[in-house]
Amino acid sequence: MLQQFNEKNRDLIVNINGRLVHRDEAGVSPFDSAVQGGDAVWEGLRVYEGRIFRLTEHLDRLRDSAKALAFAVIPSHEAITAEIRKTLAANQMRDGVHIRLTLTRGVKVTSGMDPRLNQGGPTLIVLAEHKPPVYGTHGLSLVTVSIRRFPPDCMDPKIHHCNLIQSILAKLEANVAGADDALMLDTRGFIAETNATHLFFVEKGLVRTSRTVACPEGITRSVVLELCRQHGIPHEVTDLSLTEAYRAEEAFCTGTMGELAAVTTIDGRTIGSGSVGPMTQRLTGLFRELTAREGTVVA
Repeated sequence: MLQQFNEKNRDLIVNINGRLVHRDEAGVSPFDSAVQGGDAVWEGLRVYEGRIFRLTEHLDRLRDSAKALAFAVIPSHEAITAEIRKTLAANQMRDGVHIRLTLTRGVKVTSGMDPRLNQGGPTLIVLAEHKPPVYGTHGLSLVTVSIRRFPPDCMDPKIHHCNLIQSILAKLEANVAGADDALMLDTRGFIAETNATHLFFVEKGLVRTSRTVACPEGITRSVVLELCRQHGIPHEVTDLSLTEAYRAEEAFCTGTMGELAAVTTIDGRTIGSGSVGPMTQRLTGLFRELTAREGTVVA
């Protein structure tokens, strides 16, 4: 599923270390760690009617990831939120907005891998775009790809880092196969996630999702599990095989950029009736109710 250019974003103002510049003039140093080695962490945020949903949780994950990568300096939640507000104000944005928040280790004194070459503090990039949820309502097709998600002893997925080569390689395979996204397994053969989202399956009224052994600790994923607890919906976090995915009555994926989106085909198998199922519809409704009333005011 290829996203199209949105004319509303033609003259975006981008925030780089507090400096507001037109998208065509924005840039980072070739000595920046994100350019040198993907040495950065990131978050996706969504703005609903002037509020960012679960902002604190996203900033906590950003900080936790930066700590795991031993960043010498990490901006406070308050400092980052102030830059987000400044960026939204500069673009006159308050709804239907997706924010890509990136924190790099910063600019190196000379090119090289060694983090000791970073001596000037981090680089904070706030990119806000007019962007509704990216998946349509027709149902997504997935194809299982050869690229595996790493376990913690190879590359801990709890570090939300910017080196997305695994996901890009997986997406390339999905594109060649004509699928919307890639389904990725862990090194044991269990379902991890897609190249961009977490996966849920519904069977006999039970909502099931994978453990975070080889996938990130998703914010939207955690909200769906929270909604299940609050509304008495049976749910389970466990290892899941492809066979369990194929026989599911419903499947859907979750993520900040796409919210909840039904999956109707996996590896050529029709999931359930091949349409958006009742549990997916119910949880989507509950999620939208939550985002309509909760969030940190930023615009």
